[in-house]
Amino acid sequence: MSVSTDSRIPGGHSAPRGDPGPQGQLPPRGVVSTPGLASTALAALTTVRDPELDTPITALGFVASCTVSREGRAVVRLRLPTFYCAPNFSYLMAADAYDAVIAVPGITAAEVILEDHFASDEINAGVAAQAGFVASFDGEATSELGDLRAQFLRKAVMAGTHQVCRPLVDAGVSPAELVALTLGAVPASPELDRLRQRRGELGLPVGDDAPLLLDPATGERILEPGVPLHLRRARVTQASIEANTSICSGMFKTRYPDGWTV
Repeated sequence: MSVSTDSRIPGGHSAPRGDPGPQGQLPPRGVVSTPGLASTALAALTTVRDPELDTPITALGFVASCTVSREGRAVVRLRLPTFYCAPNFSYLMAADAYDAVIAVPGITAAEVILEDHFASDEINAGVAAQAGFVASFDGEATSELGDLRAQFLRKAVMAGTHQVCRPLVDAGVSPAELVALTLGAVPASPELDRLRQRRGELGLPVGDDAPLLLDPATGERILEPGVPLHLRRARVTQASIEANTSICSGMFKTRYPDGWTV
């Protein structure tokens, strides 16, 4: 009989250490910290984000439990705000959770179980078989999810641009000065670190000599006449992500009022 260590996540919506949420919240309270592989696997899950909300699934409460047997077999249980959360978003999170956990040294096998979802069977089987989205939804899906992931990463870059530029604009930095700024010339901050990371995931320049303002779809530098529109789009994108996060968090709390499951 295998012995398991178990790390469970309360349903708080603050971000874990190392990846602050949109408002830079503190880590969720009440996280059970246990030694060994379960804690390491749980830490790995903090790198998995809801693609639409650009927030770790651990911070959103989507990880119901993470257990690891003495033999190194990990079982991760996920739950989402509604029964009908989009299957493509859901598949991305489940597949990313598998990839994050199976990469942990000492984990010999991993199983990700999405619970309480209308497409749980297809998603769970597809992730277990590493089949991809199209094969998991044979006859229904027509393409893999790389384009969708890139679309949301571009939105995350725009939102991050707002987070980095807002203090600069408030301090009186002009459009001409913003255009001339490089990432290395911007004061260090968690927001800047996050922006670099999201840009890197898109294959955009992240070095100190890279321009602060660029089009995330083309990688081209934003010219001075385009700065006001670019900043407005960045602000609207950030507001949209915050609004969607608030809505999803509210639905999640309604669906799982106890905050976490066994």
